[in-house]
Amino acid sequence: MGVIKHPIASNPLRTKADLALAFQQLVKPLLPRYSEGRARLQLTGSGAGYSSDVAEMEGFSRILWGLVPFLAGGGEDESFTQLIVQGIDNGTNPEHSEYWGKVNDYDQRLVEMASMGFSLALVPEQIWGRLSDESQQRFYAWLSQINRHPAYDCNWLFFQVLVNIGFRKLGLPVDEARTEANLQRIEQFYLEEGWYADGIGGHSDYYVPFAIQYYALLYAKLMKAEDPQRAERFQERAGQFAEQFIHWFAGEGQAIPYGRSMAYRYSQGAFWGAMAWAEDGTYSYGVLKGLFLRHLRWWFQQPIFASDGIMTVGYAYPNLIMAENYNAPGSVYWAMKAFLPLALPDDHPFWQAEEEALPALPWVSVQRAPHMVVVHSAATGHTAAFNTGHLGSNEHTHTSAKYEKFAYSASFGFSVPRAEWGLSQGAFDSMLALSEGDNIYRVRRKNEETSILVGGVLKSTWHPWRDVKVTTWIVPGLPWHLRVHHVETARELDAAEGGFALPIDASLVELRGEAAECGNEAAAIASGSETTTAIGGRSGFGVCSVVGLAGYSEAALIYAQANTNLMHPRTAIPTLKAKLTAGEHWLVSAIYGETGAVDGGFELASWQGSFKVEIEPSVIRIEGPHGVGVTIER
Repeated sequence: MGVIKHPIASNPLRTKADLALAFQQLVKPLLPRYSEGRARLQLTGSGAGYSSDVAEMEGFSRILWGLVPFLAGGGEDESFTQLIVQGIDNGTNPEHSEYWGKVNDYDQRLVEMASMGFSLALVPEQIWGRLSDESQQRFYAWLSQINRHPAYDCNWLFFQVLVNIGFRKLGLPVDEARTEANLQRIEQFYLEEGWYADGIGGHSDYYVPFAIQYYALLYAKLMKAEDPQRAERFQERAGQFAEQFIHWFAGEGQAIPYGRSMAYRYSQGAFWGAMAWAEDGTYSYGVLKGLFLRHLRWWFQQPIFASDGIMTVGYAYPNLIMAENYNAPGSVYWAMKAFLPLALPDDHPFWQAEEEALPALPWVSVQRAPHMVVVHSAATGHTAAFNTGHLGSNEHTHTSAKYEKFAYSASFGFSVPRAEWGLSQGAFDSMLALSEGDNIYRVRRKNEETSILVGGVLKSTWHPWRDVKVTTWIVPGLPWHLRVHHVETARELDAAEGGFALPIDASLVELRGEAAECGNEAAAIASGSETTTAIGGRSGFGVCSVVGLAGYSEAALIYAQANTNLMHPRTAIPTLKAKLTAGEHWLVSAIYGETGAVDGGFELASWQGSFKVEIEPSVIRIEGPHGVGVTIER
């Protein structure tokens, strides 16, 4: 099935009416896919780790994240609303063939109950009120299963809270003890500066803005009278979080792709809509409106829809390689969370405000909770997050690629491996990949130590093998950043250091530095006449390059296998290479990434000679152009 431009691409997305139309434009292609009993959204093309029956129920429920605010704000679509009510009636009826069933512990259906609980709280007359007394009893009975089954110890705990908020608003029995226990457990996930971990020891990723903080803002507004202290605390933390999260967005609206669940796409910006709905005062309504609508406009210009108008699994284009085990075809409509501002009245200050650009922000933002330093390029708006990595890992798909790269870019994206053989299949952008000579590479998956040092330098220590220790320092910056690795190895290794992944187009030109000798503390490796330790590429999109400053013996432009990058189907990764004998080695490199036309072109050879490295017993000094440099104590 081909990918075409969706009608939504022509939606100006400036007003509430535009946003309401966008919701309807997304729903229209789905209408033929509802089952006969209306309780399932039957999308095809791929599968997930749970049954198709559950996947179809999931698709049904996720549309409610958009429908509920649409109705709350005065939107009218009688036929679709009645379709949803009929689906709920049949899906919660044990005698109906499309009954959603009894749930189990840790069941995906527990996730999908949350949007229904939200409907009970925000538009009870539009959903609950259309059901007969008998149907209401069945609906309550089915939803109340969430009070009898444990959920995963992460953002999932909020689903039970949201369902019980709905019960409370209708005067139905509430499980007070379990709700309070879940809220107290979520409190233990809190870190600092508005950030939570997604469970104890979990990552701080987009599950903070589009899940934990999003639900906390729902709670803060819906439960302000019943639980004012907790509501105020949630609101304050959202404001703190916003002051850091704003750095994750580039001026054109795109956000930094990072972590799992990137198939939920424009849910990245749902937090800004929730801030407006909760009437938070951290930023003006004009700033919030600009953040929110620029983000949606950017997304709806991307080729993310199939020819039938249904959203695909993927990120900036259809892509199953990067998908999670839980990405059923309908799961992508989690992005409907972005439609929360539709619940605001037409005359609300958010809708009356003029959009404002991003406020003046520091070009560097040190964010310790998510282990990142986020940098903006004042010249081009290129935005990237530099990452220490983490002490723990998980079993989700492509965890190393999604959480352990050295840098994540809002323009160049990041890549995931397509297979295990070689650099092209591995697509190791923004990583140091190590092999025992068998062309199978290991990368950083978790760390023994991580820290952000004075000046924003990121440090980590990791073990790709038990007898190989790598200490890494990243000096963040744009367009140049520096990487230093101290490798202590008991085995011979091949090393490959990848820069940003450059999109390939017809104008791609390979950039080669001059042949140069690149020192190595253990064994100096002289470059041959055909060898360079600086490589890069220039295309219509921008320039990416790498310069080996110490330890590397050659460089190559690796043409990654197709569809490995989340943002660009075809990419080339400038890569430095080295052969390491058993012993100690220093690998030092400078990495360049910039979007758009580069002033004066880009002469890699001239940049290559502008760096200076001194490796001494107790310290490493690096000096480069435009103030790029660092002194690292060993």
